[in-house]
Amino acid sequence: MCGIVGLFLKSDRLERELGRHLSAMLVEMTDRGPDSAGIALYGRPLGAADAKLTLYHRRRDHDWPALGAELGAALGARIAIDAKGNAAVVTLPATQLDPARAWLKRHKPDVFVTSWGAAVEIYKDMGLPKDVVDRYRLGAAHGTHGIGHTRMATESAVTTEHSHPFAAAADICLVHNGSLSNHNRLRRWLERHGQSFESDNDTEVAARYFAFRLNEGATLKEAFEAGLKDLDGFYTFAIGTRDGFAVMRDSFACKPAVMAETDDWVAMGSEFRALAALPGIADASIWEPAPEIVYSWTRS
Repeated sequence: MCGIVGLFLKSDRLERELGRHLSAMLVEMTDRGPDSAGIALYGRPLGAADAKLTLYHRRRDHDWPALGAELGAALGARIAIDAKGNAAVVTLPATQLDPARAWLKRHKPDVFVTSWGAAVEIYKDMGLPKDVVDRYRLGAAHGTHGIGHTRMATESAVTTEHSHPFAAAADICLVHNGSLSNHNRLRRWLERHGQSFESDNDTEVAARYFAFRLNEGATLKEAFEAGLKDLDGFYTFAIGTRDGFAVMRDSFACKPAVMAETDDWVAMGSEFRALAALPGIADASIWEPAPEIVYSWTRS
């Protein structure tokens, strides 16, 4: 099962409505996965000197200001921290992004890094999509594009760490409906190429595979096309990057997906009802994505 959604805005005037529309799309997919839910939101990138981390802690009363002060002192850098529900967004100098992640992993193992980069924030948690949307006030979020997932856990534990979207590199994340049959072999191959993993979820393997290809210099379309040869299974993928969005289905295309496009936006969902309330849907071009075809858009 599982339900995935994506919304890519081509019109700047809709950026203040991204969170409202993407949240509503995800809530429509609740019946496809009641275990956990998550949304990746992409905003306009920070300046070249800055970056951000999205963090999660199981305790809703976690002392985020204290963590921010401790992290800033450890790094010797000025940082800002903004708490939302069980999550917090840390803004810091871009040069401190990797040192901050390493420090958190070493000194704060109870804090989970859900995303990092200049544009993306990932909010995910256990529970129904509406509960997650409300907990993190996602309906009020602004941005340029985003992807979301509601999960029926079939291959790994029901935890926030096992939930989608999965971040795999700076400003790169993935959601997935389906299953991979060769993810253990790919995991070992990726580990030999320097990748590390934080869960046993097959979707994290796919996310890190595409991040690896993109970091090699492939375009989003080229990375997905390589995946058609290397990823064995049944799947619909939606991936987000700093300025792009793409969708791909396997050669059998047995996992449902529908897409729609207007002059203002491109959207996808596991079912049409996820798209039915979008502005201008009555005049949209609507189609089922074909097998083994990469559909991609970029802000540039």
